[in-house]
Amino acid sequence: RTVLFGLGGALVLGCAGAAGRLSMGYALVLGIDREALSQQLFAGRQPVADTSINPLDWVYDQNVPKYAYDPIAAASLLDEAGWNVMHDGVRHNAQGEALRFTLMTTAGNRTRELVEQVLQSMWKPLGIAVSIKNEPARVFFGQTVSRRAFPHMAMFAWISPPENVPRSTLHSDEIPSEANGWSGQNYTGYANPRMDELIDAIEVELDRPARAKMWHELQRIYAEDLPAIPLYFRSDAHIWPRWLKNITPTGHLAPVTLQVEDWRVEE
Repeated sequence: RTVLFGLGGALVLGCAGAAGRLSMGYALVLGIDREALSQQLFAGRQPVADTSINPLDWVYDQNVPKYAYDPIAAASLLDEAGWNVMHDGVRHNAQGEALRFTLMTTAGNRTRELVEQVLQSMWKPLGIAVSIKNEPARVFFGQTVSRRAFPHMAMFAWISPPENVPRSTLHSDEIPSEANGWSGQNYTGYANPRMDELIDAIEVELDRPARAKMWHELQRIYAEDLPAIPLYFRSDAHIWPRWLKNITPTGHLAPVTLQVEDWRVEE
């Protein structure tokens, strides 16, 4: 199962076997020119995301592993994973199975639909065939994603406050299933015991340096396991009258009105 999420956007994959999942995940992210995607669709105003943690957050690790666009390396990984037979521009394995994915998002969201088309065009030269199948938001989120019923890839976005512990999206206890009434938001089915330990520990650790160290390890594991492939961080527009001064956007989920006592009216 592959999920294309967004912080603006991101991608998660589950193949048979951990090694196969990771090889495919690495190939997919290396095959995306996220800088070009940001430039073409957003004039560069949506910064590329290398992790689920925004660089504006104090727990962000600037040394987190990064995946620059490298289609040659992506093709090599696909070859090594056994997808090395090309027919009609699409890779196949030794069993004759084609490397085809279905990509889903919310129908009618023009931005996401454009991102889908860019991803489709970037993966095509690598021999990866992508079919787009979108659904109304009420169906996509209410049934398909929440019940982990998407066949391969799903793209969506979310917002979060600073130092928001990703329990609902990364802890194995949060994997939706029929047994738990489809609760939780770990839609990729990601499970890593060490990630669970870090999430549990961060929530109760009061020492700031110790907490930062845990956050850095969490981001490293995220980058290595790729439970989701982050695409970009969304930038929100702020509009106010010229006569209103001293307004500073927070840069995160909290509203600008948190600093309303600093606002001034220019006479």
